[in-house]
This record gives sequence, C-alpha cells and structure tokens, in this order.
Amino acid sequence: MKKYVNGKLVDMSADEIKARQEEEKEEQALEPAKKLAMLRLERNFLLGQSDWVVIKEREEGGSVSNFADWKEYRQKLRDITNTYKSLKDVKWPTAPSE
Repeated sequence: MKKYVNGKLVDMSADEIKARQEEEKEEQALEPAKKLAMLRLERNFLLGQSDWVVIKEREEGGSVSNFADWKEYRQKLRDITNTYKSLKDVKWPTAPSE
C-alpha cells in the first residue's frame, strides 16, 4: 500500500498497513448500523408527515373517517426496521388517501 507524504507517493510501513486494515474493518462493522440509521431517518420523516392525522383525530374526536387505515399505516412504518435493514431493499407501505 502507498500513501502521499509531502506530495510524493511512498510505501506504507507494515505497521501503517496493519493500522489501515484495522480502520477498514471498523468501518465495515459500522456499515449495517449506518444503513439502519438512514432507514430510520426516512421512516421518521414519513411518520412526521402523517402526524396531522393523529392530531386531527384527537382534537376533533373521531373526525378522520379512515383513521384505522392511518393507524395501520403508521404501525407498518414503525415496524419497518423489524423486516428491513437498509433503504436499498425496503418496500414502503402506501399511505391511505386523505
């Protein structure tokens, strides 16, 4: 392996190579957690977009005719991390019509 020192490409020492390989292992170990974090961010955004339904239902006491559908949709969003671990593979539930 090589690295740049003062603009020149030089060979890395055995210790530097070992340290770099350890860093790469650590980065790979964090990758699943990063993917899950991105999935949760998107899920939380979608939950936030449907908060109005819950607020309206609570404030107006049953005025949302398809509240059960919204409740199911929101539960599916909350459960999405039980099934999927990255944004790449996720199949998002469809929000009910307003």
